[in-house]
Amino acid sequence: MPKLAANLSMLFTELPFIERFNAAAKNGFEGVEYLFPYAFDVQELKAELDRNQLKQVLFNLPSGDWERGDRGIAADPSRVEEFRAGVPTAIAYAKALECEQVNCLAGVVPQGVSQELAEDTLIENLKFANRELQNAGIRLVIEAINTRDIPGFALTNTKQALRICDAVGSDNISLQYDIYHMQIMEGDIAPTLTSTLNRIGHIQIADNPGRHEPGTGELNYHFLFSHIDDIGYQGWVGCEYKPATTTEEGLTWLSEHHQNKE
Repeated sequence: MPKLAANLSMLFTELPFIERFNAAAKNGFEGVEYLFPYAFDVQELKAELDRNQLKQVLFNLPSGDWERGDRGIAADPSRVEEFRAGVPTAIAYAKALECEQVNCLAGVVPQGVSQELAEDTLIENLKFANRELQNAGIRLVIEAINTRDIPGFALTNTKQALRICDAVGSDNISLQYDIYHMQIMEGDIAPTLTSTLNRIGHIQIADNPGRHEPGTGELNYHFLFSHIDDIGYQGWVGCEYKPATTTEEGLTWLSEHHQNKE
């Protein structure tokens, strides 16, 4: 069965952020991911990882002001300097946390900016970030996001994400394939996983509708977990879902996962 990482931005939110590492480990997770580490002392984060024998598997490049509504700035022509200034910060955190890859959020296409210009800006920013990350031994992934949750997002489907990766022109960049987002935008999850396996660096999960835990919606995660194994995916699967009630009450699916793993 796939290696599962708890997304600490969405899971165990009943607890202060630093206490979520221990909760993840106690509930059987072997890795963690979250949106951003930058508000926390990196040594404190590393101590929690080590104390709980957890692997840091992913976080995002600096993506603007999240609290004020930014959802990435990589496709914004007016914020190129800001985006590029954030890359060394991400590298410093990744190296300290022994995190092998980071994700880039493209963001919403700004008003008055064409999709073409936004995509060109994204590609040039990704070329810059990828070069710096590769020199530091860190991989880059990019994520397509559905336009129902984030209207106007610049990167919305697998075909577009692959085209952008091709334009960057490096084997150090790959897809962060979020099953929840892609179920909304295009469906056909299992065949897409199969056909793009060698282009996927990370997978995230949530059920649809509601973005809740596996087993609460239309997706057959028993099948998908087996399929992910069968096609030979070796990376992590991040559990980036919103618990329908509390995190621990909704973890029945995880117990079943571990039983199947044994």
